[in-house]
Amino acid sequence: QVPVVESGGGLVQTGGSLRLSCAASGRTFSNYAMGWFRQAPGKEREFVAAISRNGGSTYYADSVKGRFTISRGSAKNTVYLQMNSLKPDDTAVYYCALGPSMSASITRYDYWGQGTQVTVSS
Repeated sequence: QVPVVESGGGLVQTGGSLRLSCAASGRTFSNYAMGWFRQAPGKEREFVAAISRNGGSTYYADSVKGRFTISRGSAKNTVYLQMNSLKPDDTAVYYCALGPSMSASITRYDYWGQGTQVTVSS
């Protein structure tokens, strides 16, 4: 098991910003690509962003492109999701996940965190 813990969620007004963090322990952390997904009430979990194992490549859902930025921390055991220009439609529980390669598919990720709530008020 590779424990994965998200943090940084909260309540923000439309147009505001939040930065989510995802920390994972274990010496094999650097062998994993990391992804962010989100799930709104009554909806399926959807892809948000992903970053490659070395941080050199990133991939975004069209709905967040230009507003969200995924990055790896300097210590490589943390990944961040900087969220700007937030909209009410961004309200969801945000999950961090680890997998063998960068992908938008939920099934390609092996380890998941418990999620952090992001609420954007109008």
